[in-house]
Amino acid sequence: MAFETIRLEISPAAVATLTLNRPDTLNALNGALIEEARAALASLAESGARCLLLAGEGRAFSSGADLATGGGLPEDVGAALETHLNPLIEDVFALPMPVVAAVRGPCAGAGCSLALAADIVIAARSAYFLQAFINIGLVPDAGATWLLPRLAGRARAMEMMMLGERIPAEQAAAWGMISRMVEDEELESEAVALAGRLAQGPTVAYALLRKLARDAEQAPLADALAAERRAQTIAGRTEDFKAGVMAFLQKRQASFDGT
Repeated sequence: MAFETIRLEISPAAVATLTLNRPDTLNALNGALIEEARAALASLAESGARCLLLAGEGRAFSSGADLATGGGLPEDVGAALETHLNPLIEDVFALPMPVVAAVRGPCAGAGCSLALAADIVIAARSAYFLQAFINIGLVPDAGATWLLPRLAGRARAMEMMMLGERIPAEQAAAWGMISRMVEDEELESEAVALAGRLAQGPTVAYALLRKLARDAEQAPLADALAAERRAQTIAGRTEDFKAGVMAFLQKRQASFDGT
């Protein structure tokens, strides 16, 4: 599949790397990029990939929605969300595999939401996270108002969204917004190694875990317990579970094939 605004590569280790590829705009998200990203995600089911790594080309992850080439102010900003950005975020959450984001440089607006939708976010020291919507009279979107309070807590999320100021990677890690910060020169190797490790894990269990974690954010305890029971029944019938138990009993590292 040929793309113009993204790259999709599947490694021999079963890692799919989706790279936002508009470096001249700091990987600003326009309609073409979003639709290509959605098509790439849809193609993963038949690709053999078992983990997704999100990255940005050049010195930024993403500067957010592309306002510079929009041809003027849109009459209905919400319509663009419903048509493009919101489905992309839902697609990321719905993937039946772990998602890792590798962030360097600016990670702003909807680009910030896209990165934080990953299960594990690794940021370079140069990275910063920004929700600057308030500076142009808009509200955070693409899931930011759902994600940020859950990751950083309501007080910090409200400060970030209301002041519209940069949150450096080191501060984002301290707040719990991201998993870890590494030096810039270590970002790619750390992210690739982590994605490779996840790609060798129990893929079915990972998919179930991702759905449980998302649903549990809104579910009463009783519903979460029932959902865990249903998911555990499915996971307990996989070949990976059998392999994991056998490896445990034999005191060796388990080898999972994702089934």
